[in-house]
Amino acid sequence: MTILILNWRDPKNPLSGGAESVTLNHAKYWVKQGNEVIWLAQRLKNSTTYEEIDGVKIIRKGGAFTVYLIAPFYYLFSQIKFDVVIDEIHGIPFFTPLYVYKAKKIAFIHEVAGEIWDYMYKFPFNLIGRFIESLYFIFYRNITFWTDADSTIKDLRDHGINAENIVVIPCPVDKNIRPKLHNKEKNPTFIFVSRLVKMKGIERVIEAFSVIYKKEKKAVLWIVGDGDKDYVVYLKNKIYEIEKQEKLENFSKAIVLWGRVSEVKKIELMGKAHLLLHASIKEGWGLVILEAASQGTPAIVYRVGGLVDTVINGQTGIVIDLNTPQEMAEQALNLLDDKNRYKLMQKNGLERVQKMSWEEAAQKSLVLISK
Repeated sequence: MTILILNWRDPKNPLSGGAESVTLNHAKYWVKQGNEVIWLAQRLKNSTTYEEIDGVKIIRKGGAFTVYLIAPFYYLFSQIKFDVVIDEIHGIPFFTPLYVYKAKKIAFIHEVAGEIWDYMYKFPFNLIGRFIESLYFIFYRNITFWTDADSTIKDLRDHGINAENIVVIPCPVDKNIRPKLHNKEKNPTFIFVSRLVKMKGIERVIEAFSVIYKKEKKAVLWIVGDGDKDYVVYLKNKIYEIEKQEKLENFSKAIVLWGRVSEVKKIELMGKAHLLLHASIKEGWGLVILEAASQGTPAIVYRVGGLVDTVINGQTGIVIDLNTPQEMAEQALNLLDDKNRYKLMQKNGLERVQKMSWEEAAQKSLVLISK
């Protein structure tokens, strides 16, 4: 088959995240099975217009928004005959039902944005995004939806998508990540791993850590990931404000902003930390939860879509009920105090990761697009 993936970002985009990593893992498997995969994404200032990544052909055209306008023309006037078109939805779809007639169409959605619009965009763009999202599902009523987590099914059904048209394929950790138990840091160490944007909940994690720090002065928080420079400055100022207002001596020194690190370094830090904290507004899946679990690090997370699927509450980590920094801090401290419970969660997390494989997940996606 010849498969076209429409995604506003490709794996080399500095803003790419778990969605692009997951898509690439599926796509390169399809290539290995003898299929041709072309991935259309936006072009950045210093990026090439064409590149191959693990056999996947990356075509870059337009910008973050104009790539949506270019996609129909690329599909309709390309000399390539496509058998399958993957319409990857990140808030806004490529509206493939309006112009893709001969090829099989699949909508690949990691989460229904909903309230994310309010966290990521200012007025009136948040309202425009919500309005578009409330309407576009009308065009997708007869399209097969592919998603990562069971919790997304409800959101799709609320928008009129029949549950029979939804296929869930959970995402394992990368096969190059070897599950293992590490020697933990001497002092209680907490880690947050994600792009530094408001919707990912980094501010609430910092607030939770301030509660932890009041009770455990040797505690450390590692923040792994980068983001917009202005927002990073805002976070640093927030840390200093908490230090001053709460009179927490050396609080700012207990927080290390690592920035963007290599995959090897990320996994190393996950292994050395005691707990991963995640307070996102919503996630499509929460791959970092499984990555941390693969290194013997349980997670304390907010009760939101995606995270409730990756954390088996009470077994591989804790899904808190009230979604407050106070509760996150209390649950984290209680778990570290209960050594037997902590070790059991480490064991359960490792076993769960080992039972999941990318080959099995990619086989499922290949069957999906082949039907």
